[in-house]
Amino acid sequence: MQADPFSDILKFTRAESLVTGGFRAGGQWAIRFPAPDKIKFFAVVKGRCWVRIEGEPDAVLFETGDVGLLAAKRASVLASALDIEPVDAMGLFSGAGRSTATLGDGEDFAHLGGHVLLDPASGRLLEGVLPPWIHIRAASPRATVFRWVLEQLVEERAHPLPGAQLVTEQLSQLLFIQILRAHLEASGPMPAGWLRALADPRLAPALRLMHGDPARSWHLEELASACAMSRTTFAVRFKDIAGVAPLSYLADWRMRLAERALREEDTPVAVLARSLGYASESAFSNAFKRVTGKSPTTWRNAVADSMR
Repeated sequence: MQADPFSDILKFTRAESLVTGGFRAGGQWAIRFPAPDKIKFFAVVKGRCWVRIEGEPDAVLFETGDVGLLAAKRASVLASALDIEPVDAMGLFSGAGRSTATLGDGEDFAHLGGHVLLDPASGRLLEGVLPPWIHIRAASPRATVFRWVLEQLVEERAHPLPGAQLVTEQLSQLLFIQILRAHLEASGPMPAGWLRALADPRLAPALRLMHGDPARSWHLEELASACAMSRTTFAVRFKDIAGVAPLSYLADWRMRLAERALREEDTPVAVLARSLGYASESAFSNAFKRVTGKSPTTWRNAVADSMR
């Protein structure tokens, strides 16, 4: 199977999405949610609502099947109309273990929400490239998939069968991945970075090669040839899209892999250096220190001390 850089990065950041609750509403209603400390997602499974996000000039109408993802730490209001004074979500959902609520008769609107957990260290790789918020409409090209996932999530929560917790977790993860896919397909120009590079089909072959074998000493000519471009055209396009030169991207990915290994494994530095394609421990140590400001051993010890 070919390397999949997108999956590599999601696994590297340990992105894990969880449905945590929802609410039903009827009549006139409005709820204010505090700024989240995690990436937050929600779906409208019935009816429609206005969504106003702190710092955004205009409210947005979400309809049945629409999905939103809030990556910024901003408060938000969901409402049936914009002139209604919102109630505080913290009070509405207060109570031990309470994850659902009903406003009014609950017949007009249904909401499903959750959040995305990320590794405290490596998660910044994903947090740093997401826009403040994403709105995926039910009419998007991925509407069929979204509709199926949402229907299954609602069914699993309403009529739990054996294994419902695991099924819900897997469906939540699928929903998050589909949100990111839809964003990559439908978004306008994105800032230069790895996420934009993954969305560029012309660069995909080079990214697959580097992620498939990061220890290999890749040459610019090989990567350019895989993308059916000249060396110069490839180098310019890659830097424009990814924000860094191709071999700098490879070196950065190696360093991220090194940080994870130093944090989670007891692999000797010399062995780690060879596994990442460095000819010697000193070459690896020098490269690592240029990026982090610390030698691999010092960095590993500092991480270990911070976890005690």
